[in-house]
Amino acid sequence: MSLEIREVTAADQSLLEQWYAVYARADRDGRSEPHTWQLSEIRAEMELPDPRERAVRVAGLDDGAVMTAGWAFLPLLDNLDLAYVQVFVDPPVRRRGHGTRMLTELERLCRAAGRSVLIGEVAWPYPLGSEGTGWPGAEFARHHGATLALGDVQRRLDLPIGDRRLAELTEAAAAYHRGYRFRRFLGAVPEDLVASYAALDAAVETEAPTGQLALEPAVADPDAVRAVDRQLAAQGRTRVVTMAFHGREPAGFTELIVPAAEPGRAYQWGTLVDRGHRGHRLGMALKVANLRLLQDRWPQVRHLYTDNAESNAHMVTINETLGFEPAGRMGEFQKRL
Repeated sequence: MSLEIREVTAADQSLLEQWYAVYARADRDGRSEPHTWQLSEIRAEMELPDPRERAVRVAGLDDGAVMTAGWAFLPLLDNLDLAYVQVFVDPPVRRRGHGTRMLTELERLCRAAGRSVLIGEVAWPYPLGSEGTGWPGAEFARHHGATLALGDVQRRLDLPIGDRRLAELTEAAAAYHRGYRFRRFLGAVPEDLVASYAALDAAVETEAPTGQLALEPAVADPDAVRAVDRQLAAQGRTRVVTMAFHGREPAGFTELIVPAAEPGRAYQWGTLVDRGHRGHRLGMALKVANLRLLQDRWPQVRHLYTDNAESNAHMVTINETLGFEPAGRMGEFQKRL
């Protein structure tokens, strides 16, 4: 069965809504706690794109109805051989070749853009184990020549954490990082912190365990930070950030996102301690300080979610000490074209 392939734009509201409905149904299918983006967030991202990447969203239609949704994100400042791709097939019409047709189109787009390595994420329920054996998305990726390059565990922390527990964790770490100071902020990055934030944020992708992923260090771009500030504001997402400094040197940071479109939820994004400042329990100190800020400003948030590479033993230990529990798994699959 052949599909009509069409690019999805913000100007075509009807197609965007159909495309989103397929993405959301496929992403949520069989999972108890999916991290599905909201339509309003995707629309804002399309209208205010991140200058660090080119995003292409594609729909596969049969007789005018969307059967499959896909996207490709192509980095523009670094990792110029890579593309991040996803394929979503509406659950009722799986196993009819629609996913293969969509993947073929995404591969064509990526080749035309000079990309030779594809990376895609597949999430599955935690009990299926680290390989995701039997899960449709994982088996689809393997069938089409991708290999599991990095295994992640998705975890959930039930909030609030009591003040006494937070004080205990702060006290236990404090003796190890004397001489460091901390800055916290909400929303847009303060002007005097933009360069430091950009450098730390750029390092997250490759400083954490990357398994077999073919990643190179990202470029720190303060202008891109400002563009993402505008994008997040349009999405109704608020940054909650704590940074650590030794003198004037940035030593580490951690960042949470609070989405207005998902009341009661928050998401852990990047956490990084610079290599030269590790061994001072800054990771725990940063996370506890940020949790205090989150709970003070958003007492209605009841669940905080994070993803970590299963091999990232240090960060996993910190999260387990805070009380995070496994909620799902995710595999980062890689294919060389």
